[in-house]
Amino acid sequence: MNYWLFKSEAEVWSWDQQVAKGEAGEEWDGVRNYQARNNMRAMKLGDRGFFYHSRKETEIVGIVEVCAEAHPDSKANDPRWECVDIKAVRPFTKPVTLAMCKEDHRLKDMVLVNNSRLSVQPVTEEEWKIVCELGETDPS
Repeated sequence: MNYWLFKSEAEVWSWDQQVAKGEAGEEWDGVRNYQARNNMRAMKLGDRGFFYHSRKETEIVGIVEVCAEAHPDSKANDPRWECVDIKAVRPFTKPVTLAMCKEDHRLKDMVLVNNSRLSVQPVTEEEWKIVCELGETDPS
């Protein structure tokens, strides 16, 4: 299994909206960055990801799972843009803020810490475990 981080502005698409989509999940559409798109192309069914609220809260609030591999973004008029579908798995017991990630020396190489603008990012297995520990959330 691979791990990822999906960023969304809470006022555009929130954790609660993601949860409301249930088992069917929702397209992670609207990504217009080649690196982020390529990360989604690398995703496989069952991969897990952090759901991260950007802008105001800047915190990881939940765990999602890839429920459909890369396919054309239904909101794009350009075939270059693809997306995956994700579904909510569970909320974090305690949100993990960007500040917490930056303060933890074990996460010094995490993409989020070094490039917080990339909307879809890889997360290593070790980072996954550490962030889940910080959020008092089961990593499985």
